Amino acid sequence: MNVSDAIQRRRSVSLFDPAYKISDAEVRELVEAANLSPSAFNIQHWRFVWLRDPAVLGQASEAVWFQPQVTDAALVLLVCLDLKAWQKSPERYWANAPAEVAKHMIDNTLQTYADNPQLERDEAMRSASMAAMTLMLKAQDMGLESCAMACDEQRMADIVKLPEDHALCMVIAFGRALKPPYARPGLLSVEDVLVTDSF
Repeated sequence: MNVSDAIQRRRSVSLFDPAYKISDAEVRELVEAANLSPSAFNIQHWRFVWLRDPAVLGQASEAVWFQPQVTDAALVLLVCLDLKAWQKSPERYWANAPAEVAKHMIDNTLQTYADNPQLERDEAMRSASMAAMTLMLKAQDMGLESCAMACDEQRMADIVKLPEDHALCMVIAFGRALKPPYARPGLLSVEDVLVTDSF
């Protein structure tokens, strides 16, 4: 499947086949694709929590207001972000770069984020969101459907014991749809969303 097909076919599925199973290898394939997503300063802020235990999924269902995707989908991932990833061994983000490039980028990273918690969060959220989209498009390429969801962030954070220096981006369910999605309910035109130079 090419990228255009994946974009056209990707829809948010609300009813998943609970009998469908996904393999560990498929989960790994999804995450490997997400790791190729762009990120600010190549920090790769995203962290994925794989919800597998039925008891945990039951609690998570409460945190998404009992939407059936969490208990019926073959895979549920929490897309999280490490707000302090920029401080954590930043040399690993440039391990394969020339030494002078690595030093420049690491110094620039540390200078940019120091004492700037708003930028720290904004950049991490943008990066994690791009990884989330990569996950959904890769899933489509693999013949899987997906659904991105919001949640009660504090409740979900408590369930997964989210570290203090992390935040939640979104919940994504993956699997096989029980039925085809209905027609797209309404798309804005290019003229509605594209502005040239200024508003």
